[in-house]
Amino acid sequence: QVQLAESGGGLVQAGGSLRLSCAASGSIFGFGVRTVGWYRQAPGKQRELVAHIDYGGTTNYADSVKGRFTISRDNAKKMVNLQMNSLKPEDTAVYYCNFVRAPLTWGQGTQVTVSS
Repeated sequence: QVQLAESGGGLVQAGGSLRLSCAASGSIFGFGVRTVGWYRQAPGKQRELVAHIDYGGTTNYADSVKGRFTISRDNAKKMVNLQMNSLKPEDTAVYYCNFVRAPLTWGQGTQVTVSS
């Protein structure tokens, strides 16, 4: 079964850091040439795209996380990471990874909670 699995979430104080990982398993054709995004969904809000990275390593960030989050990928390992620094309480959400185009069924995500 093809899936993307998120890990690395947790509870952190404001100003702290977390590193999220997204690992692809199963036979995913063309993982290395597909744009992968990190999304988040806070309670009562819609899921939003916070960062994405294309096959060439070009990145793009939502204004709310620009300068604090860094997305990276290792195609050989089929992994995409999200380094989150200077975390704020408003970053609290469940974080998901998925292909930006033709996304797979959403996984369970990983909870990030930032206390003030």
